[in-house]
Amino acid sequence: MKTQFIFPHNLTTMHTNYSIIPRNSSIELQTHNPTSTNGHRSENDSKKGFFDEEDGDEFDDLPLILNGAVMERSEEGSGIPGAVFNLATSIIGAGIMALPATMKVLGLLVGFVSIILMGILSEISIELLVRFSALYKASSYGEVVQSALGRPFRVLSEICIIINNAGILVVYLIIIGDVMSGSLKHAGVFDQLLGSGVWDHRKLVILVVLIVFLAPLCALEKIDSLSLTSAASVALAVVFVLVSCVIASVKLVEGRTWTPRMGPDFSSRAALLDLLVVIPIMTNAYVCHFNVQPIYNELKDRTPKKMYNVGRITTVLCVVVYASTAISGYLLFGDDTEADVLTNFDKDLGIRFSSILNYIVRIGYVLHLVLVFPVIHFSLRQTVDSLVFGASSPRSRKRTLALTAVLLGVIYFGSTMIPNIWVAFKFTGATTGLALGFIFPSLVALRLDKQGKNLRLVEKVLSFGMLVLAIIVSIVGVIGNIYSLKNRSE
Repeated sequence: MKTQFIFPHNLTTMHTNYSIIPRNSSIELQTHNPTSTNGHRSENDSKKGFFDEEDGDEFDDLPLILNGAVMERSEEGSGIPGAVFNLATSIIGAGIMALPATMKVLGLLVGFVSIILMGILSEISIELLVRFSALYKASSYGEVVQSALGRPFRVLSEICIIINNAGILVVYLIIIGDVMSGSLKHAGVFDQLLGSGVWDHRKLVILVVLIVFLAPLCALEKIDSLSLTSAASVALAVVFVLVSCVIASVKLVEGRTWTPRMGPDFSSRAALLDLLVVIPIMTNAYVCHFNVQPIYNELKDRTPKKMYNVGRITTVLCVVVYASTAISGYLLFGDDTEADVLTNFDKDLGIRFSSILNYIVRIGYVLHLVLVFPVIHFSLRQTVDSLVFGASSPRSRKRTLALTAVLLGVIYFGSTMIPNIWVAFKFTGATTGLALGFIFPSLVALRLDKQGKNLRLVEKVLSFGMLVLAIIVSIVGVIGNIYSLKNRSE
């Protein structure tokens, strides 16, 4: 029931702890936790699931009453296309460069099926997060975890976000350095265009890119300010995919592609070790869950239903992009596919305009990473700020700039120490990637189900299945990483 409160003008000078509500405003009496006093939801509410079209709409139609102020739903912010671009940008990053190498390990058929399954599971876990974010009015990933599992798990989840996001950004800088300055096995863009020079120093090139291009974008305070750069980054990723697919199609028609394996290779010990870590690398390619809450909070006229649509559109887009890239890259380079497939585009591809296409692919994707970088950095900075200063601490522009400078310095140092992206991905994928993408969302759903937020049977099975699968893959991945390090030291 809605009640309208009208305050006479002469009452405005009274000393009170309550804020005055405008004459044309109305509120609904509500609690922060939308449950009854005994902690259980009504029978009708408990039957709604995260696949229901109207699920959660009733929660977002209510204004928030915080600190004596009435906060209505955002009338400004990004629409569904802008939210899709931001979420897709969180997913389509450096992970796409490692997918052709995962296809080399898994084989064409098994790899293709794995890309689709990982996308579906990632979308389910995103919808779980959106559902419980709406229930608890959570503004961040950590708040959702704290609502279900308590403060210690929130701190753990935020540490995972910091490690995962910092690792991703380190990978971005490694790719930019390898592509522009070259590596031991492959020539860089600068070397091919300009010959030898100061640009051959990889660390210097990364530093210049960081200061001139990345720092100004990372200094922005709101993620919806990055909608245009996100749209541009997705467009550049699509250009990369289209060019790769065209080259692979031409060579396929001419019969000059590699003959692909359909399944995994079990012929050597090294192949078996790669098989242990390849699934965590693939799951890590879909991790965007730490950006779900900020994007949802800034969605215009937000409702869970709208965010479900954002997640589903994004998942379809990413599955198409990932599958196309992985298949075309594997067909082009076969067993010679590098962990970063961009470095394979430094030689003659055996088709017309090969040199021009090579430059388009490499430079275009470097620009993509430059535009993706600030989106991931936004979540990293927000999490560090919340963990160090507290979620309720008011943020200032000076503190934002200081945090940005410190984080960029740490990320730059990491990019100079880690040898290649495969090493970074297999460790973050087996630990923080799986935790953020699947373990925490499943635990949140199962825990809140016990508190009265009843899941349907299919939701319980999916949540429990994701939890068990993620734990198994994580354990296997960690074991594979340990054995890989042991073999390298020997």
